[in-house]
Amino acid sequence: MSTNKIIQTVDLKAKLRSINFKGVCFWDIAPILKDPACFKQVVQQLAEHFKNKKIDVICSNEARGFIIGAALAYELGVGFVPIRKKGKLPFRCVDLTYKKEYEEDTIQIQEDAISRGQNVLLIDDLLATGGTIKANIDLVEKFGGNIVGLGFLIELEYLDGRKAIIDKYDILSLIKLKNTEP
Repeated sequence: MSTNKIIQTVDLKAKLRSINFKGVCFWDIAPILKDPACFKQVVQQLAEHFKNKKIDVICSNEARGFIIGAALAYELGVGFVPIRKKGKLPFRCVDLTYKKEYEEDTIQIQEDAISRGQNVLLIDDLLATGGTIKANIDLVEKFGGNIVGLGFLIELEYLDGRKAIIDKYDILSLIKLKNTEP
């Protein structure tokens, strides 16, 4: 694990951009990712919070979750396992279909990605209604993985996504938004 200290604390929330995309408020994290101090702070804050969880692997959903999850896995010195949309992984996979806000989606994980009893940290960029992270939890638990925590860059509190998640998990959201304004 890196021993680099956070040199400065950046107001991550101030770096967010909200974009109206087909009538939906889309939170653009590109300004955070392109700023080296911000991106480093995101990874270090997540690492500091979860460093004592005895993590074996970090799982993240595509695509923005990959960016944060892979960087955090590197920082913590653990493996990284991608969770992808159906048909995107090259090896034999296990599927899970779940209902999203407007449609159904199917995600996959390679059948040898997680071993029974492994400690898994789930990382994603955004907690909205909770459907995607709940599907990620269900998929990891199908393999017998032990979820040790859930980490998010942004939590949209106004959508109450925590209701979809059992209270037994250690959850960290670096930015909490109470409404559609940053």
